[in-house]
Amino acid sequence: MTAIQHWFRPLLLLSGGSTWFLTLWQGYTVVDGLFTDDDLQPTIDSYNELVDGIAQKLYKAGKIKNLYEDHGFETRLTMLEKEWEGAVVLLLKQGELTQAFRDLWSNDKLLNAVEQLLGPDIAANPIWNTRPKAPGNKETIPPIFDLESYKSMIITAWIPLVDTNKDNGCMHVVAGAHRKGLVATHKMFADTLFYVLIDDKEIENTLGVDVKTNKRLVEIPKGSVLFFNNLLPHGSDPNISNGIRWAMDLRFQRPDKPFGFWELKQGLTLRSSKDPLLKPDWDAFCVQDRYKLLKQFEKEKTGETEKEMDPLDTTITAPHFEKWEIIGTNKHLETYFNKKK
Repeated sequence: MTAIQHWFRPLLLLSGGSTWFLTLWQGYTVVDGLFTDDDLQPTIDSYNELVDGIAQKLYKAGKIKNLYEDHGFETRLTMLEKEWEGAVVLLLKQGELTQAFRDLWSNDKLLNAVEQLLGPDIAANPIWNTRPKAPGNKETIPPIFDLESYKSMIITAWIPLVDTNKDNGCMHVVAGAHRKGLVATHKMFADTLFYVLIDDKEIENTLGVDVKTNKRLVEIPKGSVLFFNNLLPHGSDPNISNGIRWAMDLRFQRPDKPFGFWELKQGLTLRSSKDPLLKPDWDAFCVQDRYKLLKQFEKEKTGETEKEMDPLDTTITAPHFEKWEIIGTNKHLETYFNKKK
């Protein structure tokens, strides 16, 4: 079998027999029905427990008057956010990789799909994210990548836990914008957001792709998975529905490539061609808390003195704040740079 045949065959399987270039040429593909409801239920149960923990914490602190225990997966966090703005951010900052999350990240169905893109040696990248987009809330976790990360091809598996569509903030991608292998110039902040932005003109001038022509809305149901290249511009629109748009993104790469993340944390090998019976050492991976590592790194960069962390702090800061041009201001930006004064 030639090298071309080797890649052509599995990519056809991954894209359901549609087109080979959908993954390599377009930079993304969707696998329909990869997971069953039973596959995803433990992850949903885990999020319900985490949301309950936030509700209990806010209630005991006198921040809310109702625990909203009569609300379900798609609405409870929304109700908490309405009564106390910042509940969503508290969930993002927890960063707890529960057993259900570990099981999903190492799920054989998922790894079989990723193997067709990366080969038989697969590692979990240090970055993974909870993506609960609340109605009317534009905030989401920032793409915390330093330049070192772009030296590796990273495959993101974006996994919705509810049906996603234009109204509740499904994903969109700019197809083919990864082909030059370039990192577009980003800008920092607008409104209350704490993630980076790329202007349409920058995509067109630097990456050579017309955004209007190549923007694709990716409306996918629960159970399907969107896979995309880390150099592919992507995002989502505001959620104008009544429920949370729940999703996770889990990231994969070859274990012999740089993991980035300012070299603060290594990845975790999930599959090895040399050891088919490999069992991932999740405990060693999880003992290095990503947010605590970032906080320590920030203290070293900013000279911030040691102080007790506020458990209800709703700001998210990171060293990538210094990387790009700043076009606005908000509490996240001000918090970070005030530490440097």
